[in-house]
Amino acid sequence: MSLPHEHEFEAAPGLPEALPVNEHILWQGAPSASLLAVHALHTRKLVLYFAVMLCVQALYLAGEPGVPVWPSVMLSAALAGLCVMMLAGVAWYSARNTLYTLTNRRVVMRIGMVLTITLNLPLKQLESASVRLLSNGAGELALGLKSAGPVGWLHLWPHVKAWTFRRPEPALRCVPNIQQVAELFMQAWMAENPQVSIQRGEVEAQVKGQVSHGRIPVQAS
Repeated sequence: MSLPHEHEFEAAPGLPEALPVNEHILWQGAPSASLLAVHALHTRKLVLYFAVMLCVQALYLAGEPGVPVWPSVMLSAALAGLCVMMLAGVAWYSARNTLYTLTNRRVVMRIGMVLTITLNLPLKQLESASVRLLSNGAGELALGLKSAGPVGWLHLWPHVKAWTFRRPEPALRCVPNIQQVAELFMQAWMAENPQVSIQRGEVEAQVKGQVSHGRIPVQAS
């Protein structure tokens, strides 16, 4: 007897129902929890902010006669560390419950922390895609929809492109080997949309704090 698993209702991992005969999986993957913490939950920026605030607190208390500095600073540091650890836990849990699937016909996103939802995005309903490169070959693939999506920005977060509140763009966040994923997506999208030309668009790459540019052919026109 097999043990029950958290998503035992799925016909296959990441898929709510069995695929049709003419459809097959090209790629499956999940976000990196560490990259999700840094780039979606901004833990690195938060650590820097807390460090500055702790220095300000220490300097302020040092100017107050008779006030112990280190006990207050250490308490604040412990609370700040707890906050960062909680965000890291959110990133880990989100990555654990997420599975992205690319088939030759659609993109399927199983996302959600409290309530799991499965987002089904046919390739024919996608008008554009943009890639953001992160460190060590990882990156993000944001998908532009032809019409307003069925799910709002808050429901998609953190699996959504930043600042796309009016027209949310679902995104495969912090995925390893993003260039390979983008190439597979482009080939599948072109096969599903042979009447539409592909424009090679600029891609912003952020590696070790430096910004460079590459070109990945996933921008549709």
